[in-house]
Amino acid sequence: MQYRKDRYGNDISILGLGCMRFTTSGGHIDLDKASGEIRAAIEGGINYFDTAYIYPGSEAAVGQILEQLQMRDRVRIATKLPHYLLKKKEDFDKYFEEQLSRLRTDHVEYYLMHMLTDADTWKRLCDMGIREWIREKKESGQIGQIGFSYHGGTEPFQKLLDAYDWDFCQIQYNYQDEHSQAGVKGLKYAASKGIPVIIMEPLRGGRLANKLPQQALKILEDFPVSRTPAAWAFRWLWNQPEVTCVLSGMNSMEMLQENLQEADSMTVGSLTEEEFLVYKKVVNAINVNIKVPCTGCRYCMPCPKGVDIPGCFSAYNNMSSGGLYIGLREYMMCTVLRKNYTGVANCVQCGKCEQHCPQGIQIRKELKAVGRRFELPPLKLVYKIAPKIMKY
Repeated sequence: MQYRKDRYGNDISILGLGCMRFTTSGGHIDLDKASGEIRAAIEGGINYFDTAYIYPGSEAAVGQILEQLQMRDRVRIATKLPHYLLKKKEDFDKYFEEQLSRLRTDHVEYYLMHMLTDADTWKRLCDMGIREWIREKKESGQIGQIGFSYHGGTEPFQKLLDAYDWDFCQIQYNYQDEHSQAGVKGLKYAASKGIPVIIMEPLRGGRLANKLPQQALKILEDFPVSRTPAAWAFRWLWNQPEVTCVLSGMNSMEMLQENLQEADSMTVGSLTEEEFLVYKKVVNAINVNIKVPCTGCRYCMPCPKGVDIPGCFSAYNNMSSGGLYIGLREYMMCTVLRKNYTGVANCVQCGKCEQHCPQGIQIRKELKAVGRRFELPPLKLVYKIAPKIMKY
């Protein structure tokens, strides 16, 4: 196993165990199976375990298994505060103490604000006293480092990075999302501030591993070196020095052993020009039915009415390649679950954006198409309710 450093010089395995997808049986986590996988992961050198309050049964399973294996001191636990459930300052301790109890520990090495959407949402938490609470927990040793996980566009991500002295962050990032979500620009911005970046969704929920189109698979199969699609995805990430750790929800020994082998062999800067060309061809094959040729350059921004134009187009394109659920989820993350709504319903067709688009996209026309998919009456009802549930 290879390791990279966190902000304070601690070793983090470049492969982390995502604990959201343990195998279940009868609606409950199969603890015996998960225990074997956790033991093998630790013995293989993995020391970063990622869980969250809202992952059903995950924290409790991790806590019980680590206690039974007597391996708590060999791992660094990362879990997440469900800030969207908080109503008052006292809730910070309420949820945190419950998490410690589930995890059967008196501290967590890494603690994240779960799905933090923008700087305005962070300000709401600051107004509730989160800064003071974090300071107290770090001074007591109950929290080692503080960070946040994020889904959304580059610009709000950068503003979040500037809003607090974060120890680390977690983003969705993979070779298909190089220029969407926080993207490579967000990754490099975090690194420029000395903030380690943990990667989630390296396989886009498995789509880059077992749901590639036939044309993309053939491109990989034709390469002289035989690798699985998952190996290609991980190697692209580990090639970048700004990537600290890549999470994988490994729920089989075969998957675990394959990923451990790749983590042993891949180093920064080892990809060749021929390999980069393969990634480019695969992305083109995935995007053959892309709806809007938006590159995420953001020259169209800012919109005078606050529409996140690149975010809307990214969700629309991802719907065509990954399905309606994937697109709708991203649309909600980028536009609805914000302190201030940034969806296509705000568009007044002024056309200012089109004056700056280097791709010559008919943005107003395409935003209407996005609206026809994501702004249907039943969905608007969901959009109205969701921010209230999330307390935005």
